[in-house]
Amino acid sequence: MSRWQDLTGGTSGGEYAARFEALARDGKDVHGEAAFCAALLPAGARVLDAGCGTGRVMIRLAELGHDCVGIDLDASMLDVARARAPRLPWFRTDLAEFDPAALGVAADFDLVVAAGNVLPLLTPGTESTVVERLAAALRPGGLLVAGFGLDAAHLPVPPAFTLPEYDACCAAAGLDLVDRFATWEAAPYDGGGYAVSVHRRRP
Repeated sequence: MSRWQDLTGGTSGGEYAARFEALARDGKDVHGEAAFCAALLPAGARVLDAGCGTGRVMIRLAELGHDCVGIDLDASMLDVARARAPRLPWFRTDLAEFDPAALGVAADFDLVVAAGNVLPLLTPGTESTVVERLAAALRPGGLLVAGFGLDAAHLPVPPAFTLPEYDACCAAAGLDLVDRFATWEAAPYDGGGYAVSVHRRRP
């Protein structure tokens, strides 16, 4: 069982969506991840939202003109995403078993984004497999963008996945580190408890 399923029971879609709706009503910017990714992309790029949840990031990227696909294991989160954007492609799948061909999806994405602590909340021991599968979905030169917490202050579970471990998984999957930031607003990374990493698939 994934750490996310263990934490939520797979029933938190409505609650999760409501939290961000409240933030938006209070005037908070809830599109930082989408803006970060959009700045890296040409017009009309193909984007895979890995661990798409309720679709907040992907729906915004689609509104900006990108060709998006969302995948997640949590049915309650996908129910919200489908209700909000029924014409977009949402697939329920375990990231550790993600096979684009089985879903009828071309594995030539310009960018794969994993936001919202997706990687630290995977089933323990599957991290390298997930990174490998996400890397394989990229076109040569495509980008993997992942933001996640590294300490107790930034995670809902005990920290168990470090940046060196993540970089090692990426290297093994044919990805090279391009840049790293402390926030989705591209603040310089200073060794703190949250990191947004950009890796590029080798040609």
